[in-house]
Amino acid sequence: MYLIKVKGVAKIPDYVQLRDDEFTLLAYFRVDRPDRALEKCGLAEKTAYIMEIVKELPFGKIIKLDI
Repeated sequence: MYLIKVKGVAKIPDYVQLRDDEFTLLAYFRVDRPDRALEKCGLAEKTAYIMEIVKELPFGKIIKLDI
């Protein structure tokens, strides 16, 4: 899986994209509200781990996750 952190502009908040190995979008959620989106794609138990990485990830960078 891949994780991308997208910087919001003006009134649009920061978002995170979670994509599979074929780069298909699995989840798209606000940085401050990840719970429901991660629950829908079956990663609710990994929320703390994913958000820890998101906090340190610079905007616009892509990181590969081994989950």
